[in-house]
Amino acid sequence: MPVIKLPLLFAGSKGEKNLYTSFDNRATFSYIHPDSIKGIETPIRLGRSRQLYRVNEDRYIEITEAVVLDFYINGVLLSDEFLLVPGLSDEVIIGNATLRKWRIN
Repeated sequence: MPVIKLPLLFAGSKGEKNLYTSFDNRATFSYIHPDSIKGIETPIRLGRSRQLYRVNEDRYIEITEAVVLDFYINGVLLSDEFLLVPGLSDEVIIGNATLRKWRIN
């Protein structure tokens, strides 16, 4: 599946914001840039950090926070956890776990 990028509405306990979102079935989980959640939601600290391999930098980075957000696709309300990834090239990436959970094609 090619990477598709669309503006989607994301909502949290603090507010809502339109963010350019990539759909990428090669990404295991869903990710969000830390700057993108400002004014939407407060991140939560993960019980155990995750290691994410950055191919373009040939190194692992440690992921220590996540956020649960609602988002809308064609007016349909969906919700999932997004890992906060510093230096993420996109505002949001919806990965394979979310695509399968919500049966998004």
